[in-house]
Amino acid sequence: MMFHIILYQPEIPPNTGNIIRLCANTGTSLHLIQPLGFDLGEKSLRRAGLDYSDMTRTRVFATLDKCLEMCNPGTVYAITTRGRHCYADARYKPGDALLFGPETRGLPDGLLGSLPDKQLLRIPMLGGNRSLNLSNCVAVVTYEAWRQHGFSPAP
Repeated sequence: MMFHIILYQPEIPPNTGNIIRLCANTGTSLHLIQPLGFDLGEKSLRRAGLDYSDMTRTRVFATLDKCLEMCNPGTVYAITTRGRHCYADARYKPGDALLFGPETRGLPDGLLGSLPDKQLLRIPMLGGNRSLNLSNCVAVVTYEAWRQHGFSPAP
């Protein structure tokens, strides 16, 4: 596994399905933090993920703390519209975790407050816009992290 993708309480099944497919194609592992806004057997999740779920290591955790304990990532980067540092300026290392919040509310303030400011990253957008689609955000940041390592296969 090159990187850990962590979805904190994801709500929309097609987004998670798209991310499953992304993880299969980039050698990243996917971790889902409960509660989930859908059932993992949901038709729209399966349709978006196609047959890639067998090629992706997806784990579900009751809490973020349990996930971090089990995965033992390097640096945890939270991707948030409230971040002050651009995602492209971070220097990602294999084993780092990329943390994304739920589609309708983002990551909670308490969680963001527990991380150093330099680990709170944003994706630039034009002013007046709220956010990008979750699966697009995951793709943008994952490919930048992977690009920094020459798109080499997972160790």
